[in-house]
Amino acid sequence: MNTLPVTLDAWLTRLEAMHPKAIDMGLSRVQQVKMSMQMAFACPVITVGGTNGKGSTCAMLEAILLRAGYRVGLYTSPHLLVFNERVRINGQMVDDAQLIAAFNAIEQARGDVSLSYFEFTTLAAMWLFAEAGLDAVILEVGLGGRLDAVNVLDADVAIVTSVDIDHTEYLGDTREKIGFEKAGIFRTGRTAICGDPVPPASLVEHAENIGADLWLFNRDFNYAGDKQQWNFSGRGNRRNALAYPALRGANQLLNASSVLAALEALRLRLPVSAQDVRSGLATVELVGRFQILPGKPLVILDVAHNPHAAATLAQNLDNMGFHPYTHAVFGAMQDKDIEGVLAHLKGRIDHWYLTDLPLPRAASASELRDKILKMDDGLKEGDTEHSVQTFASPAHAFANALSRAGESDRIAVFGSFLTVAGVMEFRNSAQH
Repeated sequence: MNTLPVTLDAWLTRLEAMHPKAIDMGLSRVQQVKMSMQMAFACPVITVGGTNGKGSTCAMLEAILLRAGYRVGLYTSPHLLVFNERVRINGQMVDDAQLIAAFNAIEQARGDVSLSYFEFTTLAAMWLFAEAGLDAVILEVGLGGRLDAVNVLDADVAIVTSVDIDHTEYLGDTREKIGFEKAGIFRTGRTAICGDPVPPASLVEHAENIGADLWLFNRDFNYAGDKQQWNFSGRGNRRNALAYPALRGANQLLNASSVLAALEALRLRLPVSAQDVRSGLATVELVGRFQILPGKPLVILDVAHNPHAAATLAQNLDNMGFHPYTHAVFGAMQDKDIEGVLAHLKGRIDHWYLTDLPLPRAASASELRDKILKMDDGLKEGDTEHSVQTFASPAHAFANALSRAGESDRIAVFGSFLTVAGVMEFRNSAQH
């Protein structure tokens, strides 16, 4: 019998090496361990899937329910700086000791079932929530929905925020194929919410075929607003004179509407007041989602890494007012639609700082440079008004951008989570 790790880092290193495939879709392994542990929840479970907007939706749900005085568990992925970010109980990250106890429990229960890193850690989060005696559990889907480890729980309310093209090697290469995978989190007789204004037919058909109670944006719920405030209307519930969510960006009212639809569906089990909604939306925080940092030059952190998210980022940049120059620190994974991402930013970036990332499946900075030069023939190396440079790390790229940016300029850091995390680490170390 191997001795089990005693630190969180050692555990995570072990988990990364334990299963032959990093991503291994399917529910049978997780289901087996969950059943052997008799893991179940008496409280409502909300599952959130979608191409983009999952993190924002989870954060808003958590913020409102905490304001209403409920004990809430939130599971999200990936993390930016520390693994503990993935598991929150009552708004606080769980500590290393709690995670180690959970990993020990899963290790003991799994027997000879081989679990991937994501499956093992998802079960650990569920175990912590089951032990904590919560009023509500919010789970963010990792990839797709139908075959994601989170889907071993039958959600009382399942939300699909948006459906667009991403992770095509696992989910298919059309919105219809991807929509079917996302709809896999819906359940017979339970609330299924789709916040995408143009839902794929496959998602609607699947919900109807299994007899889920499907709520569609513009049919069952919607919003209207002016510059000062906005109103939500659901099936039988209106919420008026709401402040805009503290999360910035073009799609946040769509996400907030899905949140309020979910809370309407759960109103008998988890009632929340108008004031809880207002306070929750006003104070919600989410790192790296069009997050604007204080100080000059203005720095924006955004984990936009697919075309749909890049289109939203471009729209948000356009809505910000005038800045003489826009600098961009960008790094991405090789398997993303990099050309599709860059196309949305064309003409909006004056100076590019492209970075390598510390993963074998990352695109190199020089590959990114070739794509940008090919896309934008107005760019010439050595041009002072426009430039494209490559760097070995997000920290080096960001430091260079900082040294060149004027006080009134802005620096957008976007792409992979690793790009944003690298810049956050650099900023943290510079402040200490």
